Amino acid sequence: MKPPRFENAGVDAWLVRLFDDIDEANMPWLMALCRRCEEAFGPALVDLVPSYTTLLVQYDPLRLTAGQARAQLAEILADLRPDDEAAAGEVKELPVWYDDSVGPELARLEAASGLSREALIEAHAGHEYRVFALGFAPGFGFMGSVDPRLAMPRLATPRKRVPAGSVAVAGRQTSAYPRVSPGGWNLIGRTPVTLFDKGREGLSYLQVGDRVRFKTIGRDEFERLGGDTTPVAPLEEDQR
Repeated sequence: MKPPRFENAGVDAWLVRLFDDIDEANMPWLMALCRRCEEAFGPALVDLVPSYTTLLVQYDPLRLTAGQARAQLAEILADLRPDDEAAAGEVKELPVWYDDSVGPELARLEAASGLSREALIEAHAGHEYRVFALGFAPGFGFMGSVDPRLAMPRLATPRKRVPAGSVAVAGRQTSAYPRVSPGGWNLIGRTPVTLFDKGREGLSYLQVGDRVRFKTIGRDEFERLGGDTTPVAPLEEDQR
């Protein structure tokens, strides 16, 4: 691991860059840094936002100066060791109905990958993913990494409205939209799981470090679990 780099992120935050490349092996180090920051900063800690290669540390500027916060981080990093136990994460299952009506980019991925529909779905659902970060919208988990054959650039023109639960791919990442929102990822299916709930402890169903498994289900099971079958228009129709 290269020497960590500090980037000022405002009057009350430091961005600690531990790595340059996205790799699942980063997770034990990032989780260890999170744990150590919680212990060291105590009540002065406002928020921690881990990502693929970085950790944003937000602190209370009434309790710590920027210099004090940086010094505290430097002290933590001096003897940081990976936390494999914390990085193991919980296993979360997301049932998914893969269908053109709710996953209008399925055919596009099928053509680009050269895989049959069955093989494409198996390539996506047959892999265990890690949640590297939460962002974009509350409960939106950035998960990686998808099979290289399924890697697909984001849409050139984002949709104005993506239904909640939509499972999607962008680059080597996959995710599920927690709420109705605009979005530019390639939609391939939908999950009936409520991904963000203000009444749930922790709010988000997915947490950084979780291991996620997608489970293929049919329409009947999807509806039984409370899924919304409202179709999504193909992109060219959506933009009219």
